[in-house]
Amino acid sequence: MLWLAGVYLRIPILVAPPLAPFISDQLGLTQALTGALTTIPILMLAIGAMPGSLAISRIGPRNTLALAMIIMVIGSAGRALVPETLTLMVASAVMGLGVAMMQPALPALLPRWLAPHHVAMGSAIYMNGMLMGEFIGAGVTLPVLMPLLDQSWRATLLAWSLPALLVAAALYLPRRDLARPVKKTAWLPDWHNPLTLKLGLLLGLSGSMFFGLNAYMGNLLEQQGHFDKLSSALFYYNIAQVFASLMMLKLARSWVGRRSAIIITAALSILGTTGAILLEGWWTIASATLMSFVAGILLILLVALPPLLVRSEDTGRLSAGTFLVGYTVAFSVPMLGGLLADVTGDTRHAIAVMIGYSLLVLPLAFTLDLKRKKDQPKS
Repeated sequence: MLWLAGVYLRIPILVAPPLAPFISDQLGLTQALTGALTTIPILMLAIGAMPGSLAISRIGPRNTLALAMIIMVIGSAGRALVPETLTLMVASAVMGLGVAMMQPALPALLPRWLAPHHVAMGSAIYMNGMLMGEFIGAGVTLPVLMPLLDQSWRATLLAWSLPALLVAAALYLPRRDLARPVKKTAWLPDWHNPLTLKLGLLLGLSGSMFFGLNAYMGNLLEQQGHFDKLSSALFYYNIAQVFASLMMLKLARSWVGRRSAIIITAALSILGTTGAILLEGWWTIASATLMSFVAGILLILLVALPPLLVRSEDTGRLSAGTFLVGYTVAFSVPMLGGLLADVTGDTRHAIAVMIGYSLLVLPLAFTLDLKRKKDQPKS
């Protein structure tokens, strides 16, 4: 169940890029609106974290996860049925809201389904599903699913969306659901807890470089005169995160909760991104692929921390605060870089902005306090 829910953290978002040309042709979208099919849901990953935290504090993480998946299906399937541009964008926002609510619900669910020494493994399992969802959504849609559905983008969206309803129902099969809230608990992020901001800013380091380099890869290779390598570059770039998640299935127990692992992977992510703009051709692709691989490991290391560090009733709010900060950064830093690149005419400057941000926040990794907070009753 954790793995399947993880898959649906990304498939609804990552099917948009391969389907975008077909949607654009039929609905007459501009380039900006075509890009918004992906950027609006990513922005919603930040905005929707708070509703997810509120729902967790009121109805519990399992009910929140099921509700969020239903909202996601309504938005994702709604995109397949829309008649024009405005409703397409509204449906994309609704879909993004559902995915955003799912994100804090999953780490909050782990302590209720798993014994304490299995929480890190549980994080690795659903994150493996998420990263597999990225690859499946981007890689299977055009060559496999669309030909089976008469090249219909609407039918393809429905085919990806509707099975999530079965997953939502199946969430109630496991009987174990410990630490169920007996009263309303706090749901707003605890900004007095330094972990909220630190983990969020470090998550932004991982997200801004991954999403940003993914977005600018085509422009970067075109500027180098190697645009013909784009298809291969994106394949290696995205599948690297799948291998990262598979490796973490083996190493989660020993790596999650170690500050040194976070420092090393963050530094290697910066190094790989820097190499992508200093090198050319296949060396650029290899360096970017290295960044994607270690950024995937860093993502799992960070997302797995809340259920390990705070009380079960506080896991949702810490996760929500982390996602709020992290995805706001992951959306805004690449955008600022793009504005700079528009002014200078050099794609490398867009990526340099992401590197600069990452160098600024890297010292936070050295200050992380990763000791478990004791489970004490609230006064």
